[in-house]
Amino acid sequence: MDVLEQIGRTRLVPVIALDRADQAEPLGEALVAGGLPVAEVTFRTAAAAEAIQVLSGDSHILVGAGTVVSAAQVDVAVEAGARYIVSPGFSATVAQRCAEHGIPLLPGVATATEVMMALDAGITTVKFFPAGTSGGAPAIKALSAPFPQVRFVPTGGISAGNLADYLAIDAVLACGGSWMVPPKAINAGDFATITTLADEAVTLAAQLRGT
Repeated sequence: MDVLEQIGRTRLVPVIALDRADQAEPLGEALVAGGLPVAEVTFRTAAAAEAIQVLSGDSHILVGAGTVVSAAQVDVAVEAGARYIVSPGFSATVAQRCAEHGIPLLPGVATATEVMMALDAGITTVKFFPAGTSGGAPAIKALSAPFPQVRFVPTGGISAGNLADYLAIDAVLACGGSWMVPPKAINAGDFATITTLADEAVTLAAQLRGT
């Protein structure tokens, strides 16, 4: 099973910002225990690369790097063990470096023009970002009409309360979000809460799938 298939199976991508690398191992264990063995560690903190390295040592979790905005960050993320890359927007330079490494890139898009730029780079699975302020589920439905070959991973403003709106769309591969990995719980070392939230999210996604 390839990376995108694994993401599609869970239908959820926890988006995580870690202040300390020593939080990575218990967080990964909490997500796996909750039935959500996927993590997108964002390059919004100095601990990102080390955290990815720690998580990549656990064969039970699929770890990627988020908020990647340069070719240099792609190199750092791949060296740390990231298996996929997520960027907030489309960058031809980032796309080229990911292709050179043979690693999947989910570039951020919000318009038809950006979707076409991704397609020109050979990318058919994109991050719709920021979803909540870019038209939400209706915008994805509209974009999927002229681009039926594209799959979307909406992120930004998604929660348990509106997850159903997005997962009901055939073009949506999975949804990214941080509601199941709240920073307050991470920083408090309350990983039991994260396990509970992950389990609830997985159960909800399965119910919405009709399984």
